[in-house]
Amino acid sequence: MRNQRQNLAGRVALVTGAGRGMGGAIAIDLARAGASVAICDIDMPALEETRAAVEGAGAPCLALRCDVSSSREVADMFSRIVERFGTLHILVNNAALVPNRPVDTGRRNRHYAYLTTPVPRQSLGFTSTISDEEWHRYWDVNVHGLFYCTREALRLMEPQRDGRIVNIASIAGISAMSAHSPHYSATKGAVVAFTRSVAAEVAGANIFVNAMAPGGVATPDFEAFLGSIGEEKRNQLWQMIPAGRLGTMEEYAATVTYLAGEHYLVGQIISPNGGAVI
Repeated sequence: MRNQRQNLAGRVALVTGAGRGMGGAIAIDLARAGASVAICDIDMPALEETRAAVEGAGAPCLALRCDVSSSREVADMFSRIVERFGTLHILVNNAALVPNRPVDTGRRNRHYAYLTTPVPRQSLGFTSTISDEEWHRYWDVNVHGLFYCTREALRLMEPQRDGRIVNIASIAGISAMSAHSPHYSATKGAVVAFTRSVAAEVAGANIFVNAMAPGGVATPDFEAFLGSIGEEKRNQLWQMIPAGRLGTMEEYAATVTYLAGEHYLVGQIISPNGGAVI
């Protein structure tokens, strides 16, 4: 989809979780397509870097601190977007907790070793060790936050009968590739189901809702993880991906920009993943 550049001139977009990684890349790509861009995150230094890059791409940008797990903060954010830009045409629900703590890395390493080396079959003991707090925090951000932002966006899009919503799911929500993180997988599965339900509800108002379910993303955090596991384990990982590499942030961002524009896709789960899930 990289060559199918959408013309988003005159459109206003919001990208949540845009302080770093794929969210920042999406915001920049939307700006290059001509959209005015609002961005939010809880990491303000990183968000300011994205704001500078978006403005460097020639787009007006509003950078707001917002914890999407708070419905009050989400409502305040949308009020400020309307104050600045008048409305919203595009929502990219990207903000999410991802499993990147040391304990998550340990689980991931064990799972990848289990998949790629001949070891006895056993339970890997992931679900039984997740705390209530950890479980609920993932749902607060990844699912409740997505709902709060979608609800506010629809309150603007439904009267104007115009809108595009792109939810960032994951192959974790459509496969067992992320069995090392059942709490994360559960929330991304919920994103997939929510996408399809809302898409069927609002398509008649020219509001098209779809999701992108990326495979591995070559973010700085994931690159650091790959650097920590050694050549043998990296090669084992590539055995699970027919393309033999991770997707770049720019490749994923181009897919989102396409979904933010004119097309005939409703309730679809687009999964660029290098063949890891077919």
